[in-house]
Amino acid sequence: MRLLVATGLAREAKLLAGPGVTVICSGGDSAALEARLVAAAAGVDGILSLGIGGALADELKVGDWVVARAVLSGAERYPTDPAWTAALLRGLVGAAAGDVLGSDAMLVAAADKRGARQRTGALAADMESHVAGRLAHRLGLRFAAARVVSDDARRDLPAAVTVGMRPDGGMALGPVLAALARDPAQLGPLIRTGRDAGRAFAALGRARGLLGPGLGLVDVVEHPLDVG
Repeated sequence: MRLLVATGLAREAKLLAGPGVTVICSGGDSAALEARLVAAAAGVDGILSLGIGGALADELKVGDWVVARAVLSGAERYPTDPAWTAALLRGLVGAAAGDVLGSDAMLVAAADKRGARQRTGALAADMESHVAGRLAHRLGLRFAAARVVSDDARRDLPAAVTVGMRPDGGMALGPVLAALARDPAQLGPLIRTGRDAGRAFAALGRARGLLGPGLGLVDVVEHPLDVG
C-alpha cells in the first residue's frame, strides 16, 4: 500500500512520514503543491490531506480535530471516501465531522473566518485540502482529509505569520523578524500563536500513532465494506 499525504509545513511532514507514506509540503503555494503531488502520484492507493488548520466554527478549540465529509473550494465540492473517513473518525476519537474549506490564502482575520463560516458552513480551513481533493478526484483515487485546529475562529492572527513559511515548508525566520521590527506589537500575539501551534503539532504527532502506519487507509483496503 502506498499513500500520498498533502500538508503545508516541513514540521508536519516530519511527524507524518513513514514506510509507504510519501508526504508532500505545499510551502503555502497551491500550484507548487499540485505539481509535486502529480509527480508523486503514480501507483498510490489514496491521497490524504492531513495537518494543522484554522477553526471556522466558534466551538472548536486548539487541539480539536475536524475530519472532512467533503472539501469545499469556490463552487467545487470534493467528497471524501466514506470508509476512509469512518476509519479516521474511529482513530481520532471525539473529532468533529463536517465540511472543510480549502483556501489558496491563509485566513488571518477573525472577520474573514466568520465570513467563511457563514458563507460555506465549513468547520475549518486549510491551504492544501482542496488541491489534494481536486487531484484525487481527477485521478480516481481515494481521498480523505483531517485537520487539527491550531488557531481559534474568534481570534486574529498576527500579520507576521503570513511571511513565516519557506517554499519548502520550512520556517522563514528572517521575514518574521523583519515584520516584528516594523510592528513590535505583534510579539505577544505571535508568541501566543506559536504556543497554540505547538499544541496542534503535539496532537498531530499523537494522531500518527492512533491512526497506525497506514493513516487509516489500511483499514479501508483490508475491510472495504466496513464504513463504520
